[in-house]
Amino acid sequence: MDARDIILRPVITEQTMSVLDEKRYTFEVDVRATKPQVKRAVEEVFDVKVEKINTANVRGKLKRQGRFAGYTKKRKKATVTLSEASKDIQLFNEN
Repeated sequence: MDARDIILRPVITEQTMSVLDEKRYTFEVDVRATKPQVKRAVEEVFDVKVEKINTANVRGKLKRQGRFAGYTKKRKKATVTLSEASKDIQLFNEN
């Protein structure tokens, strides 16, 4: 898998934004990706040094539309902690 195929998008929530000062970033990653693959992908794409990775598999939620029911897609979240000497990841363009 290519590094850009592993990291799908950043997870932007109130909780994830509050831990950016601690150099902790949360990404939605491919469900087949392992921790070493995620680590290599983050280091390659953002040119940083990763210290620790936590992953969580998120099940799909049951959603209903009238009498029809279905599930949203399952996903995998990876919380990446960068080393102290590493630079920050710019998630947004600062103008």
